[in-house]
Amino acid sequence: MDAARARQDTLTKPRGSLGRLEALSVQLAGIFGDPRPRIRHKVIVTMAGDHGVVAEGVSAYPQAVTAQMMDNFLRGGAAINVLARHVGARVVIVDMGVAADVDPHPDLVVKKVARGTSNLARGPAMTRQQASRALMAGAEVVGAELAQGLDVLGVGEMGIGNTTPAAAIAAALIGCPAAEVVGRGTGVDDAGLGRKVMAVENALSVNQPDPADALDVLTKVGGFEIGGIAGAMLAAAAHRRPVMVDGFISTAAAMIAVGLVPEMKSYLVAAHRSQEHGHGRMLEWLGLEPLLELDMRLGEGTGAALGMSLVETACKILDEMATFGEAGIAGKAG
Repeated sequence: MDAARARQDTLTKPRGSLGRLEALSVQLAGIFGDPRPRIRHKVIVTMAGDHGVVAEGVSAYPQAVTAQMMDNFLRGGAAINVLARHVGARVVIVDMGVAADVDPHPDLVVKKVARGTSNLARGPAMTRQQASRALMAGAEVVGAELAQGLDVLGVGEMGIGNTTPAAAIAAALIGCPAAEVVGRGTGVDDAGLGRKVMAVENALSVNQPDPADALDVLTKVGGFEIGGIAGAMLAAAAHRRPVMVDGFISTAAAMIAVGLVPEMKSYLVAAHRSQEHGHGRMLEWLGLEPLLELDMRLGEGTGAALGMSLVETACKILDEMATFGEAGIAGKAG
């Protein structure tokens, strides 16, 4: 990082004039252990799972949409497919716990822990063993992708109702009232928002997740795709790869990952600040400043795709720009 910082200060520009792109390049140099890192292989892993808490009326869409969107991903017709093509990333679609049998597809990775979680408003979302399985499954997906080439990992998700467990994770780890982190998700009305707040309040009251034990939090109020994303993040960091965090649900997974391994925080890059209520509080807890603010709230890894282009840009600036000496340009006077 010191070497990268020193090079940035000699490139043909006023020192610091490229702002956060310079700081990002220095962070990336540290992650890779290379003063001039290069991004060749961009991978977005989109994990899907269903949630028993939809029985509480917390979503504007029926649960069947999760499996239907999986088919859309695999056909290449979703927003994440479009944005991934735009930035030159490959998309990996993973069934972590869809409450249906997704049609077989050569590009579908099946790591199904169960057909959806239990209703977290009435009891634990999953067993501790299932939570561990979800984490390990996510790590296995990244392991397979590393073998094909992976320089930066973007994470995304799909799962009707999943903003509710994400909010419950945030409330449990931050220690704040549910109303401060519960938002409208896919667009619930005021009555639906009230049901979401109540569901999260009930989940915290019934399950008493231990904020000092991130696996306990995942077990009691999480989701299979959230656990899978957390495991994927940890595996990427273990192999010195940066992790581009998407929005609300992916950030909840990042909180679980950091709760398990605090050093994980240094490997995270926040792509954007979601429009979803509470996302800012989660980013503050993680100590992350998002790269973009575009009022997005789709998920799928869409924000991560856009953020990846900035990661690649930061690396290219550091590696490809000439220094004052190389260009034969006079440096700053005095």
